[in-house]
Formats: sequence, structure tokens, C-alpha cells
Amino acid sequence: MTTTPPVVPSSTPLIQIPVLLSAPSENRLKKSLSQALFHFLPLAGHLVWPENSQKPILLYTLNDAISLTIAESNADLSHLSGNETRQAIESFPYIPELPTSDTKASVIALQITLFPNKGFSISIVCHHGILDGKSATTFIKAWAYICKHLENDQQPSLPSELTPFLDRGVIKDAHGLEMIFLNQWLALTRSDIKSDSRSLKLVSNMAVSPDVVRATFQLTREDIEILRETISSQLEKVHKEELKPTKQLDYMSTFVLTCAYTVVCMVKARGGDNNRKIYFIFSADCRGRLDPPIPQNYIGNCISSQHIVIKAGVSMEECGVAMIAERISGMIKGLEKGLFEGAKERLLELASIEPGAEIIGVTGSTRFEDYSWDFGWGRPNKVEFTGNARGGVISLARSREGNGGVEIGLALKRHEMENLVSFFVNDLKNFAQISK
Repeated sequence: MTTTPPVVPSSTPLIQIPVLLSAPSENRLKKSLSQALFHFLPLAGHLVWPENSQKPILLYTLNDAISLTIAESNADLSHLSGNETRQAIESFPYIPELPTSDTKASVIALQITLFPNKGFSISIVCHHGILDGKSATTFIKAWAYICKHLENDQQPSLPSELTPFLDRGVIKDAHGLEMIFLNQWLALTRSDIKSDSRSLKLVSNMAVSPDVVRATFQLTREDIEILRETISSQLEKVHKEELKPTKQLDYMSTFVLTCAYTVVCMVKARGGDNNRKIYFIFSADCRGRLDPPIPQNYIGNCISSQHIVIKAGVSMEECGVAMIAERISGMIKGLEKGLFEGAKERLLELASIEPGAEIIGVTGSTRFEDYSWDFGWGRPNKVEFTGNARGGVISLARSREGNGGVEIGLALKRHEMENLVSFFVNDLKNFAQISK
């Protein structure tokens, strides 16, 4: 008897965020969700592609609705909301499926799962063709705000930072990037979906083996300072060996430090050919970088993909963390020249990545402040980005402890995760000893 491996409940491009809380109230959640959607009406609409249009459009009316699943589970909520290693597929029953077809695709789907006498989870799946992470987070924050402040039949007013700005006219595509993106999408669907090339179905679900496990790692503020000192010291050594003037990074942010260290640990954990290419891809929020800047509460996609290419062997070197941090910092520094500098070339390079190439991406952000969400029953016990179950994706969140630390979510094959735990813990200990 053969069995089919479980699949990620919904395909990329998606954002998936189960939020584990306590003390549920189903009616309050549904009522506040309805009121939140009144402000975010396009999210109840559908992506369609008319025959006479070069590109898909978002169509919505006052009678539109979203898919909301209410479920119940007797699973161990404390286990699901813990940081310890567990099978990635354990989260899948609590994630809704995003309705899509050749002719129509939903924007979001939601699921509320009740764990009797323990708490509940909220899971949201978003179509990344419509929303970026900041937009999805703004919607969740607005829903949580309304739910917390809901009294009788009165609808609370949203604060300005949670009131959506929906005018897409502020985005000017003077460089024709939209059609490049669209052509990439068509190329993907032609090769992956045996139907209309204009199909709005998402790229095929990717099987996830039961051997894939997820775990959450923490970097405290003290850990981040140790990484900062280590990278500064390593850079000085590298520059001396290369007979270059010693120069500190232009961007020594928590993001740069965390990503550089995690990438090194992931590559070392996987092992393999030192000469293989590693593509590290991350997104930059463009709202404040456009000229003129657009409102921070803009709802849509307003991100720019950035990437670096390294040889795996760099991670094995003594100063590997510093060398990768320097490359990431350089990419961020390059944004100062303008968002569109080299944008077409980057898109074409990403589109030409060979199948099977090793890619490490990033989802989430410490700026989203996920653990500040409060539906009226306190902060979440756990925020988890389940889309990284495919592996090769680092999820980031500001630490729930509020100590300036970072929470890092990873999903890897079990033996790779065992290796990574060792590298993540021991390398940091070694850096701490050296910095004393």
C-alpha cells in the first residue's frame, strides 16, 4: 500500500499565519470580522481575468463574502504553540484552503479552530498577488482592534494607522515592471498547470514529507549584540587579509545580523557541495522608499525583491557570518540609489534560476509586531508562519518576551534540523566566549 505525502494546504504565493490565543468567543470574533471587512472591502472580492484585459483585476461588490471555517480540535494546544521540534504537517488541519479556479481566485480565507477549555487559533491565508505581509498584518491588527473594543452594537472607529489606504493610483510603474512580473507568472502557470495559460489557479501544492519538522529559535538582545561584535571583529580580519581599509557595515541591523547567522547555520546543517550556489532572497518594503513616499497604511503589494548569490563554502569559513552580512548590507545600501536601479535585471535573474537550485527566503518581519495583536483575551501565545513548511524559508517575528529579541521559525528535514540546532546553539556560545 502506498501513501501520498501531505501537501502544504495552500500554494505559494501566500501568507499563512495561525495565531494561538486563549478563552474563545466565536460570535464576537465573527461580528468583529464582519465589521473589519467593511473597511477592507476589496479583501472580500475576487481576482478575475477578463478576456479583454492584459492583466487580472480585483473585482468586488457589497455582496461579496470571504470563506470562514469554524472547526474544533482536541489536539494539545500547548504542544502546537511551543517552540520545540515537531512535524510540520501538525499545523495543517488548522489552516484553511484558499478557493481558486481557472477563472476566479479568492483574496483571503480564514479558519477559527476551537480547543475546548484551552483556547483557539486563528489562521489566515492570503493571496500574495494581492497583499504583501504588511497589508495582511494591518488587516489582522484592525480586526483585533475592533474585536477588543466591540461594545453592544456600536462599531469602534479604527485609529488612523489601521484605516486602510486603498488607492492603487499612487503606485506609478514607469519602468514596466508589472508586465515583467506578469510574464513570469504566465511562464510558471504554462509549465505547471495543464489548462488555460491565463488560469488563476495557484502553482501546484508541494508535497511535504512527514520527515519535515519545524522549530522556533530565539535570539535575545544580548545574543544580537554578540553577533554584532563578532561580525565587526571578523570584518576587520577579512579586510586586513584582503589589504582593504577596515570599514564597518552600512547596515548592521537586527535583520542583517539575524539573517546572516541563520543562513550560515542552515547551509552548514544541510552540508553538501561547497561549490553549489545559494540564493538568499528577501523583500524590502517600498512604501517609504518611493518618491514621493506613499502612506504606510497602503493596502496592496508594495515590496521589492532583493537577492544575493553565494557559494555554500562561504558559510563554512571562519568569517562566513561576516561575509554574508556584508553582502546583505550592501544590497540594502543599494536601495539608496533608488528602487528601480537594476530592478529589471534582478527580476530576470530570479526568473532564470535553474530548477532545484538552493533558495533561502525570508517571510515576516520584526516590524510587524505580531505579538501585539490582542483580540480582547491578551496577546497570542504563538505566531507561526506555516508557509515555510516547504523548507528554505526563514520566518521572523519580534520576540513575544518584548526584550528586543527575535523569534526565528524554520522547517527542515529532521536530520538537518538536528544539525542546525547544534550549530545554532554552539556557534553562538563560541562567539560569546571569543567576545569576552
